[in-house]
Amino acid sequence: MLTTATDMLNKARQGGYAVGQFNINNLEWTKAILLTAQEMNSPVILGVSEGAGKYMAGFKVVADMVKAMIEEQNITVPVALHLDHGTYEGCYKCIEAGFSSIMFDGSHYPIAENVEKTKELVKVTREKGMSLEAEVGSIGGEEDGVIGQGECADPDECKAIADLGVDMLAAGIGNIHGKYPENWAGLSFETLEAVKEKVGMMPLVLHGGTGIPEDMIKKAISLGVAKINVNTECQLSFAAATRKYIEAGKDLEGKGFDPRKLLAPGAEAIKNTVREKITLFGSADKA
Repeated sequence: MLTTATDMLNKARQGGYAVGQFNINNLEWTKAILLTAQEMNSPVILGVSEGAGKYMAGFKVVADMVKAMIEEQNITVPVALHLDHGTYEGCYKCIEAGFSSIMFDGSHYPIAENVEKTKELVKVTREKGMSLEAEVGSIGGEEDGVIGQGECADPDECKAIADLGVDMLAAGIGNIHGKYPENWAGLSFETLEAVKEKVGMMPLVLHGGTGIPEDMIKKAISLGVAKINVNTECQLSFAAATRKYIEAGKDLEGKGFDPRKLLAPGAEAIKNTVREKITLFGSADKA
């Protein structure tokens, strides 16, 4: 059974740890993440970008797959199915599809329009019993064609969005999607501290969790970050393990190409990545 992210993130915020959001792209990724969260007794958030939802044949297919897998694999830890960087239209599609949580990325709108659209979605998600993430200050890098330069959020704008009643807030603090360049300046903890002062105990979200040094991750958690998104690292580990398997010629064993064998090493690599992140974020045994 799916749950919202609200309760798990409030507990994380109060307990000084963070819950991992791991983006899914197919059945193998989903199964690997769920089984690892269950193994470590950790709450988990399954993130779905609009591009991934389209790739997996639609949001309803994704929601039905996740719900069935939770039941069939006897997953008892809290699991939220969350739209990642959703458009205004995409949010409504996921609401209808049966997601338990959505993110509305209104960071590219003027703040007044971001407030207006977020306010409407707060009302709808409360009526539906869902959790809502909002964003202020675009996240750098590119994800599904959405490009940001890593802006630092305005703390006053963060308060304006937080006061609408969202459940969690993604505030840009110099973080980016994808690999971090060598000349990356690091996270702006000055901005994070200022945002924390404005929004109080609201759980904050750190996007672009791949490649951020462990000491920065831990400091961000100490300053109110309760949800950390990981996508690129899972992609890299999956690709590396799959490539190694193919280069070894093992996909030609027996009667020929077997996709189940081909994808198995990548799924195991994702499990290892998720274990490492759950340990770093401190969410093990918090379910």
